[in-house]
Amino acid sequence: MDSPRLTPEEVRHIALLYRMGLDEDEVERLRNQLSDILANFRALQEVDTTDVPPTGHSVELLNVMRDDDTFTPMPAEDTLANAPLREDDFFRVKAVLD
Repeated sequence: MDSPRLTPEEVRHIALLYRMGLDEDEVERLRNQLSDILANFRALQEVDTTDVPPTGHSVELLNVMRDDDTFTPMPAEDTLANAPLREDDFFRVKAVLD
């Protein structure tokens, strides 16, 4: 059975909702494309999913983050030793905002 196709008026209405200006060639092209998309959704609706449990993801997700390692930080004097500008125990930077 051939699925029903969208009419040019329906495509123009959809374009109006999305604030799209379409010429007649674009209306016809979108009519065919949107009709094909809807036909695919109709085919998906026919698939029996009664024994398929709902899932959030199609594949199992793994945590790829590494464990945090703790360490003793460098002394402030060593950290600031190569700073181009410094003020007491802080880096001095040029102003970003006035």
